[in-house]
Amino acid sequence: MRNARRFTVMGLLLCGMLVLGPNSWAQQRAPILDQVAKTFGVDSWDKVEAIRYTWNGEITGLFKAAHKWEWEPKTNKVTFEGTDKDGKPVNVSYVRTDLSNQSDAVKTQIDPSFINDNYWALFPFHAFWDKSASAIDQGKFNLPVGPGMAELVPVKYPADVGYTPGDIWDLYVKDNRVVYFAYHRGGAKPPSRVFATWEGYKKAGPILFSTEHRGTADGKPLHIFLTGVAVKVTGSDAWIDAK
Repeated sequence: MRNARRFTVMGLLLCGMLVLGPNSWAQQRAPILDQVAKTFGVDSWDKVEAIRYTWNGEITGLFKAAHKWEWEPKTNKVTFEGTDKDGKPVNVSYVRTDLSNQSDAVKTQIDPSFINDNYWALFPFHAFWDKSASAIDQGKFNLPVGPGMAELVPVKYPADVGYTPGDIWDLYVKDNRVVYFAYHRGGAKPPSRVFATWEGYKKAGPILFSTEHRGTADGKPLHIFLTGVAVKVTGSDAWIDAK
């Protein structure tokens, strides 16, 4: 993969928590965060057997990549299709609770990329699950880009949690949907920031996805989009495509 090392750094930069699921520490939590999660389908999460999507990302001048994922939340089994750092095809399946027995490539490249891509695909769920993070409704603010206003809800991780402790995600919420966010990497010197739209909404089964994100990463044009989004629910072997 061209610029694979830089891409891995990008992955670590964008994801806050390593754990994919509920966390036991409680912080101040704005009710709007629960409302957003419900809009995205958290009440039906127990019916989700598998999710698949291709994460496509490009930062002008740094990297361009496509990662195809299939994730079974109940077993934490992950299947990845893409390329390695040398551009060779890779197709691998692993269970995230058994990472210690996986190859170095899975531990240091593939799984960090999975976390990054999964946060882009399902961040409203992670914000709901990650109880260590505080979330305070600041009221209505102008959107960082374009006309209109939205509720500003900063989601902040503690100084001792995550790949980069102290991460802050400023969510801009309208009608219980995220319409824009600004990510500030905790402890980064110089500061690292990502600004991106949340649009292209589609629903696959009971789960709502934002499939289109445009913005900047440290001042460089950023485009991230999801394709091939589908969900498999309990009681059926058929994939439900996002529409």
